[in-house]
Amino acid sequence: MDKSGSCLCGAVSYNIANASDTCGICHCDMCRKWSGGVYIGYQAAADQVSFNGDEHITTYASSDWAERGFCKTCGTSLFYRVTAQGPHHGQLHIGFGTLDDPSDVRANEEIFIDQKPDSYSFAGDTHKMTAAEVFAAFAPPD
Repeated sequence: MDKSGSCLCGAVSYNIANASDTCGICHCDMCRKWSGGVYIGYQAAADQVSFNGDEHITTYASSDWAERGFCKTCGTSLFYRVTAQGPHHGQLHIGFGTLDDPSDVRANEEIFIDQKPDSYSFAGDTHKMTAAEVFAAFAPPD
């Protein structure tokens, strides 16, 4: 299955080849501030995603191991990308809300579950990881 999407103003669009049918949810403080709520990311390998309107994308290095991309025209949060060397290098987590058709996509994991505010919750059973578990699995060692 292929998926497509765009930012709010349409300056940036993308296509994802061989797209997954799952997405992940991040409850960390940084993602909540960046997205204005919970961040739902649609995972894709860098070589599966092609962007149109690259000149409208700007990035912010939000940590030593990742950056966040957004449209510099309308501000839409487009993706979270792993920049650290290792098996996840280049992996993208596309903003779920930017998909043209999010049907047939289900959430399968929630990370930073220990930072989730009490004001919301998601239905369904997902794999859950605390901040310590996420850093142990994905952050580069010092």
